[in-house]
Amino acid sequence: MREGLQELAANRETACRGPDPRATDRQHAKGKLTARERIALLLDEGSFQELEQLRRHRASGFGLEDKRPYTDGVVTGWGTVFGRTVFVYAHDFRIFGGALGEAHAEKVHKVMDRAIAAGAPLVSLNDGAGARIQEGVTALAGYGGIFRRNTAASGVIPQISVMLGPCAGGAAYSPALTDFVFMVRDTAQMFITGPDVVRSVTGEEITHNGLGGAQVHGGVSGVAHFVYDDEQTCLEEVRYLLSLLPSNNRELPPSTPNGDPAGRATDALRELVPAGGHQPYDVRDVIAEIVDDAEYLEVSELWATNIVCAFARLDGHPVGVVANQPRSLAGVLDIHSSEKAARFVQFCDAFNIPLVTLVDVPGFLPGVDQEHGGIIRHGAKLLYAYCNATVPRVSLVLRKAYGGAYIVMDSRSIGADVTLAWPANEIAVMGAEGAANVIFRREIEAADNPASVRAQRIKEYRAQLMHPYYAAERGLVDDVIDPGETRRVLARCLSMLRHKHAELPGRKHGNPPQ
Repeated sequence: MREGLQELAANRETACRGPDPRATDRQHAKGKLTARERIALLLDEGSFQELEQLRRHRASGFGLEDKRPYTDGVVTGWGTVFGRTVFVYAHDFRIFGGALGEAHAEKVHKVMDRAIAAGAPLVSLNDGAGARIQEGVTALAGYGGIFRRNTAASGVIPQISVMLGPCAGGAAYSPALTDFVFMVRDTAQMFITGPDVVRSVTGEEITHNGLGGAQVHGGVSGVAHFVYDDEQTCLEEVRYLLSLLPSNNRELPPSTPNGDPAGRATDALRELVPAGGHQPYDVRDVIAEIVDDAEYLEVSELWATNIVCAFARLDGHPVGVVANQPRSLAGVLDIHSSEKAARFVQFCDAFNIPLVTLVDVPGFLPGVDQEHGGIIRHGAKLLYAYCNATVPRVSLVLRKAYGGAYIVMDSRSIGADVTLAWPANEIAVMGAEGAANVIFRREIEAADNPASVRAQRIKEYRAQLMHPYYAAERGLVDDVIDPGETRRVLARCLSMLRHKHAELPGRKHGNPPQ
């Protein structure tokens, strides 16, 4: 037994150290941590339990039979984050460049199956060179198994992909199937075809980061939801996100006691939002004033900036906040903002996270590019997501809500549980100026003084159909509230709705607009 234990200890030490000590130095020289160092930052200290540490591949040919390192280039297992179970797998770039082969894939499949069975979140720490070419089609089949499990786990357990190095070819589709993608600037890249292929096919010259770096996916493509400068900060934010999410779709998100009273006055909101509908402001300031301790985690901060999606706590309970951003494109909805908000709403609904929608929207962005780009079907994605959501939903009109965009932003007519408005709200088909131009066009054109008549008709339209209480009088707004009471009222509404139960018609699944 003593000899067996000594052999086991030696094998474990070899597995942790890796086959080549210089590989660790090369990893650090690139500003990157090793797989085990990353896991240590992600999980609570001493909580990691590894799976199949001594697994080795059985492939042969192209020299593989002479290279059979332990772990086969991926570290898998589970541990805890703030005391709750989380499963993890981390590519070890020191071994085969983190490339996926048959044994590597089977280890990932096993940890994914365990996560689904245990009902616990899954975090992948990605730093790999794609499929192991020497193993041919078996490597590709391994990716297929991962994709199938990603899809099976969707909406069942939270799935988070953390990009800490290269991720190329088919390997990039697994992160795309997960709920959230984190990336580190300069060291992480994602693309289907690399710069060399792009150059040979199209003649375009571009760097790895220029093609698929964190800044590109965070601000241009929208593939990355969170972008950070270093691995330590990135992994700390993954822990924070996990603290806001339930372990699975059968649980409510975890609540935490806090020292920020639910009834705290929000008097600053009376001044934060300008009365003039065309004056910009930063809706993040409104969010910070409402939520606990002014803390929130914004999703896709750099992409589709005309809408803000964020996780926060209100009275100690996690909520998802969707808010138009007047500071960017006047807060209009367009193709990208509709997609961004729709996916966020769907995630919150899948994992029992209540939705708070802050509305200040002048409409959908007009233009040939938007129409030809499919704004109808893309805007319908957000409409579908809200209509399909059964979690508690509270919407608040901060200032204006015009046309179809008003309906889409969780209005009473599409199922919001509670709809509120501030006293200066304007809810209408369109702005008074545009409405007057349509309704009174002939009268204005025939007048001796068109400008005077137009101004008069605008005033009349605003007085009759756009006064703050028009929607409240017709039951489309449940209450008009003092901005200083916003936090207290929202907390009370969400408390009332905490155990809301709603069922959708029986069906295999819907067919959302694409």
